[in-house]
Order: sequence, then structure tokens, then C-alpha cells
Amino acid sequence: MGSRGNAAPDRAVRFGRYTLDRDGLRRGKQEVRLTPKALEVLRVLVDRAGRLVSKQELLETVWSGTAVSDAALSSCIQEIRQALGDDAKQPRFLATVHRRGFRFAAAQADEPSPLPPTRAMEAAPTSPPIVGRDRELDELRRWRALADGGQRQVVFVAGEPGIGKTALVGAFLNEVEATRSSRIGRGQCVEHYGEGEAYLPVLESLGRLCREPDGGERVVQVLAQYAPTWLVQMPSVTRAADLRAIQRRAEGLTRHRMLRELAEAVEALAADTTLIFLLEDLHWSDVSTLD
Repeated sequence: MGSRGNAAPDRAVRFGRYTLDRDGLRRGKQEVRLTPKALEVLRVLVDRAGRLVSKQELLETVWSGTAVSDAALSSCIQEIRQALGDDAKQPRFLATVHRRGFRFAAAQADEPSPLPPTRAMEAAPTSPPIVGRDRELDELRRWRALADGGQRQVVFVAGEPGIGKTALVGAFLNEVEATRSSRIGRGQCVEHYGEGEAYLPVLESLGRLCREPDGGERVVQVLAQYAPTWLVQMPSVTRAADLRAIQRRAEGLTRHRMLRELAEAVEALAADTTLIFLLEDLHWSDVSTLD
């Protein structure tokens, strides 16, 4: 446990709107809560920013002398991504190198880092045109109009790899975001081997909704009231005192209870505005999410 990566940095290290220092992680002046192990993983990655860090290196550094499965590391990576609002498909900070490990975007001490060009383009008010997809975009718009009118819609965007499914959905959601009339939760399914963490992309999408600067507190309140078994799995969005109370309410967790709570929470969140969940790469999802 004496690795340099586990030590708190001597100076504040900044990336985007986030700062990592001896006290932990902050977004601006607001503390971003992470579990101790997730914070250790983040420190190691930031300390080695710009280079590939293997899974084995992370396991040996953060869990030195303790035998744990890859699932423990995957859980921490997912928690970090949720805390940073990062997208595994188009990461700003934390990129997955398939079957090898992770690479953290170069961070700067005492000065902010500019966004990579791809992310800066994504943040621009206009999007590149989607050529030859007018019919598909119109279909998505029509289904959204039905949802706005109170009719639930479940949409699968399917096809061969490389035909532009992600670009199509991204263009549609950019249109929706521009109207500021809907809540959008994004979850990324990640290829895994063996049993994956239950409901991982759903938890990611809920976590992102909880961290939205506009409306995030409302989402946390709704989850606390209707779905405590879900909120207890996202400790970074809840104050410690509130989390203990929620944990007591969530005792006796069962799969059926989780599904019932989520349905009630979604109904409450969609009562005043349309709610859109995007689950990317669903074919890689865990069994619980598919069910």
C-alpha cells in the first residue's frame, strides 16, 4: 500500500471542472463523494495520467495483499465514471483499453486542462448532419411526441456495427437537449466476462441524472422517496447522514422490490417532464438489466 498512486497529491490536480487533492474530489467548490476504494483507484489513475494502467497494476496497488475479483475494480471504475459524468463510449477523462486496462486523460497541477477536441465538438451548440438518416430521425421524433403525450415507448436501434447507430441517437438526443424539455439518463453497457454487476447501465444513467446541475437534486429526492434500494447503491450522490437513513430503509433488498421501486420512481420523475433512458450496447448488458 506504499505506492505513490495511493498517496494524496501534494498539489491540487485539475481536470475539466474537477479537482483532486488531499481532501478528495471536488467539482468546483462542491464535494463529489466516492467510496474509499474508488477514490484510491482514481488517485492511481490520475497519478499515472496519460499512460496505460493495467487491471493487474490497479488491483495490486489498491488491494495490496487482498484477493479480490475484477468485479471490485469494475465497480470502482463505474463509480468514478458516474462521479465524473464520464461516458465510457466517448470518454473525456477515463478511457478503457480493451482487455488491457485504463488510461486517464492528462491532468494538470494547479491549472485546468482543456477538453479533448472530440468532446469540445460534442459540447458545441450545433451537431454534424446525419446523412441519409432522415427517416430514422423522424421515427425517433414521432416516438418522442407519443411519449410527450403520455404513451410509453421502448425503442431498439439495431443494426450491423459501424452503420452509425450511436451517431443517429446522439443527433436525436442533441435535439432533445436543445429544447430543455426532457430528462435524459445515459447508461453504457460494458463487455464483460462472467457475471456482470447487476443493473450497471441503469445505475449509471440514474447517477448521471442525479448529478445534473439543473434538476439533479429533484432526482435524488424522488429516488430517496420511491426507490431507496437504488439510491443506496450510489453513495457518491448522497450525504453520509442521509445515506445511513436510506440504508436502513433499504434493508431486506430483493430483486422484485428493486423493480417495483424503479417503476414507481420513473412514474414520479416522468410526471412533470418526459424521461428518456439511453442504454448503449445493450447486447453487452448484465442479465438483470436484460430481464
